Amino acid sequence: MDVMLGTSSELIAQAHAIRQQVFVIEQSIPKQLDLDGFDERAVHVVVTDGGALVATARLVKRNRRCGVMARIAVLKQYRGSGIAKLVINALLSHAGKIGLEIIEIHAHAYLQGYYESYGFKYIKDVEIVGEHQLIEMQCSLKSEVR
Repeated sequence: MDVMLGTSSELIAQAHAIRQQVFVIEQSIPKQLDLDGFDERAVHVVVTDGGALVATARLVKRNRRCGVMARIAVLKQYRGSGIAKLVINALLSHAGKIGLEIIEIHAHAYLQGYYESYGFKYIKDVEIVGEHQLIEMQCSLKSEVR
């Protein structure tokens, strides 16, 4: 598995291809909700396997202390093999290197326990996207080691 991190238009296009498959096709989330205008100012991580696209996520810096991790997507055939952990750890590591202290996510409610294993804490229920209830969670990068 290769893990690439960056802001290039090629990486963004690869992230879009993965998100199209996972969010738009599989989860029936309208494409216009996925394409929210933040991609050009985000740092993206893309995982490939022998050149094949596997997974993606992005990190948008909200201010000097806080960033938002979002659009975490793993293609169906790769789920359950630890790929999401590669993606999340790559973004959390990058966030720490650029001095962010707090990372926020809006995750599917059923994934609350999963994100708690990384140190995220439940904050509140937020919007429903498509048919999916999202929750806000936050992680302090100054907290215990993951």
